[in-house]
Amino acid sequence: MASKNLFITSFLLFLASSSMSMSFSLASRHILQTPTSPNFPTIPTLPNPTTLPPLPQGLINVPPLPTIPSLPQPKSIYPPLPSITIPTTIPSLPPAQVNLPPLFPPSIPTTIPSIPFFSPPPSTSNP
Repeated sequence: MASKNLFITSFLLFLASSSMSMSFSLASRHILQTPTSPNFPTIPTLPNPTTLPPLPQGLINVPPLPTIPSLPQPKSIYPPLPSITIPTTIPSLPPAQVNLPPLFPPSIPTTIPSIPFFSPPPSTSNP
C-alpha cells in the first residue's frame, strides 16, 4: 500500500514539473518572437571646458567685524555653597550573618497522612 502511494506521489510530482517546464519553454519562445524595440534617442554631450573661469577679486572696502561687548558680571545675592569633604577611603562593611535553612529536609516522610474527610466514619456498633 505504501509503495502504491509513493508511486502515485512521484508520478504526480513528475507530471507537475514537466508541465511547468513546458509553460516556461512556451513563455521563453514567446519572448524571443517579440519584435525588437526601437532605439532610444541619443543624449547630446556637453562640451568640456578647457580652462577654469577666473575667480572674482576680493572686495577692498570690507567693514571691520564687530567686537563682542564685555557684559557686566552680576553680583550673587546667594551665599556661597558649603564645601563637602569626601573621605578618600571607604570603610569596610562588617561580615553579614546569614542563617539559611537547609535545602532538603533531613528525612523524607514515607507515609501518606490520612485526611479525615476521606476516611469512613467510625462504626457505632460492636462487631
